[in-house]
Amino acid sequence: MASDSEEDYDDLDFDNASEGDEDIDEDILDALEGDLAAAAAAEGTEGEEDTDSETSDGGSDDDDADEEDAHAHKDLERVLTQTMQEATSPKKPLSPVTESPVAIDAPQPQVEKRPPSPAQLRRTRILSGIKWPRSFTVEAICAIPHPCATHALASSTCMTHLITGSDDGYIRDYDLFAAVNGKVFLTAPQRQHCGVIEGIMKAGQIRCWWENAIPTLNPDGTVAGEPSLYPVYSLAMQSDALWALAGTDQGHISLCTVRHSPGQLCHVMHAHRGPVSALALQHDEKGFFSAGWDGEAIHWDLNTGHIARRFSAHGAQLAAIAVRPLNANPMQSQWGTITPGSEFTVPMRGPREEHSQSYEAAVPPPNDVGGHSLKQEDDARSEGSYDPLFDEPDADGDGDGNKPSHSRASGHQQSHGQSMGRGAIAPKGAPPILDPTTYVTFSPDLLMTAHVDGQVILWDRRVQTPGKGVGRLWMSEKTPPWCMSACWSADGSQIYAGRRNGTVEIYDVRQTGRAASGTPKIWKTLRNPASSGVVSCVVAFPDSRHLACASTDNIRLWNVSEAGEPDVYGKLKSGVQFKIIPGHHGGFVSQMLVDPAARFLVSASSNRGWHGENTKTVFVHEVKHLF
Repeated sequence: MASDSEEDYDDLDFDNASEGDEDIDEDILDALEGDLAAAAAAEGTEGEEDTDSETSDGGSDDDDADEEDAHAHKDLERVLTQTMQEATSPKKPLSPVTESPVAIDAPQPQVEKRPPSPAQLRRTRILSGIKWPRSFTVEAICAIPHPCATHALASSTCMTHLITGSDDGYIRDYDLFAAVNGKVFLTAPQRQHCGVIEGIMKAGQIRCWWENAIPTLNPDGTVAGEPSLYPVYSLAMQSDALWALAGTDQGHISLCTVRHSPGQLCHVMHAHRGPVSALALQHDEKGFFSAGWDGEAIHWDLNTGHIARRFSAHGAQLAAIAVRPLNANPMQSQWGTITPGSEFTVPMRGPREEHSQSYEAAVPPPNDVGGHSLKQEDDARSEGSYDPLFDEPDADGDGDGNKPSHSRASGHQQSHGQSMGRGAIAPKGAPPILDPTTYVTFSPDLLMTAHVDGQVILWDRRVQTPGKGVGRLWMSEKTPPWCMSACWSADGSQIYAGRRNGTVEIYDVRQTGRAASGTPKIWKTLRNPASSGVVSCVVAFPDSRHLACASTDNIRLWNVSEAGEPDVYGKLKSGVQFKIIPGHHGGFVSQMLVDPAARFLVSASSNRGWHGENTKTVFVHEVKHLF
C-alpha cells in the first residue's frame, strides 16, 4: 500500500507541475515531502496490522480500507495543491501604512548562537544581583609603598590582578585579595614612607614584577645592546589579565603577558612623538586607543598591531581618552530630576541667607549679574593652583572688574550657548563647538578626548570623513587652561571634567534624537573648597550617581544626582555636600580605579610628568554600601 500511495503522489506532482512551480521554496517542498512520507509510512503500518489481525473478515474490510485510503489521498492532494498555488501566486505589494506582511508557516534556518565566553560569564556573575545603595562609605585599608612616583594603574575585571606602572621603569603585579584579607601590616619605616601616622593599615602582597624594557633594533633587524628601561606613563589590562599594554615616555606602547609567563614582551607599537598619557581598550578588546603629548589620539588594531585611524585636533597635549560605556542609554537616564538646560554651581559653604533662597532665585535671568557672594565664589582662586605659565593675573576674572561676571542662567537660553557668558577663545585648528543640531546626527559610538588646555572633544567613531563627526564642548572664558582628567559616567549620559580651579564640570551629553533637547551642555559645576587645589583626577562610580574627585589635600566623594538639587520646598540644601575619603593627602593623584561592583577604590600618586608633588604610595580603599 505504501508503494502505491507514493506512486500516486509522484504522478500528481509531475502532472500538476508548471513553470511557476520551479520557484517554490525548497524548504517548503522538503517539509511537504517529509509529511507525505511519514503519512505513507503510517498508512502502511496500519494496513499491515489490519491484515494480520483481521484475516477472517473477508473482502468487506479490504473495501473499507480502500475507501479510507481514497479519502486520505484526496485530503492530502487538496492540501498540496492549495500550498503550491499560494507559493506560486504573485504577491501584492504591501502598503507602508495599512498593511503588514503575513508570516509564512515554514521552518526558518536557525541562526547558531555562539555561547558566551568565560570572560563574559565571569563578568555577568560579578554584576548579577547587585542593588546599588543610596550612598557609599570609603575607607583606606591597605597601603602599597613605591620607591618613586606611580603614574598608572590597571586591573582585571574581578580585581584579582592589580598592576602599577612607575617612573623607575618597572611594572608590579599585586594580589589585591591576599593583601586585604591577609594579616601582613605596614612596618614602621613603611608607615613613615606612606604617611600613615594613626591606625593600623595592611601592606600589599606582590606577585611579581618585570622591567618595561624595550630593545633597540638595528637597521638589519638585530637587537643592539641591552634593552633600555622606560618609565611607564599609562597602562591598560585585558579583562582576564591575559595581557597588558604599557605606554612609555618615548611614545612606545608595549604588549606583554600578565597571567601566564608574566612580563614576556610580545610586540612593541611606536607612533607617538612623546609620552603616551592615556590608554583605553575597545569594548571587544580587539583594539585600543592611545593619547599622547603630541596631541594625537590613535586607534590601534590588536590583530595586526598597526594603526587603524588617527584623531587629530588642534595639537594640544592629551590628558585623557575614554570610550563611551556600552550600557549607555541615549534616551533615558537614572536621574529623572534633571531639568533640561538647567545649570547650578554648588559651593562648599555660604551664608545661610544664600542657602535659604528659593530654587528660582538660585537661577537668575541671563542679564542679572550675580551678587557679591556669588562673585566671590566664582572668582575664588586657590593659591596652590596658581602657575605663572598658564594663569594670568585676570585668568579667573580678577582683572580690572570691567569684564562681565559669570551668571548662572536658565536652561532655555543656556542651550543657545549665550546665557552663561562668553565662551573661551577657540584654539587654532580646534573643531567647532558641538551644538544640538550637529550633535543629534552623532551615533552613540563616541570617543572622548580631554586636552591640557581644557578642551574636551567628542568624536563620532563611525564617521570617517575628516572634519565631520567631531566637536568640542563649550567652555567658559573664566575656566583656566588646565584639564588633567576627564571621564564618562557609567551610563554614558554625563562627562566629568576636572579643572585647575578646584571645580568639576558636569556635561549633559544625553542623545535624545531631538535638537530641541539642547544637549550637550554644562549641567552642574561641583566646587571644592578654595584650599583644596587642582582637581588632578576624577573617576565615576558604577551606579552612575557618585563621583570621586582627587585634589591635593584629599579625595572627595560627591553624590552628583543630589548635589545642588532643591528639596521639596524649592530650597537648596545647605552644608557640605561631599564626603572625605581618608588616605591620600598632600600630592597629585595620577589615577583612580573603581571595580565594576564598587567594592574597592585604588588610587596612585604622581604628577604624570608635569609639575607637582606626589606621595609615592598606592592606597586600596574598601567601599561599603549604605542602603
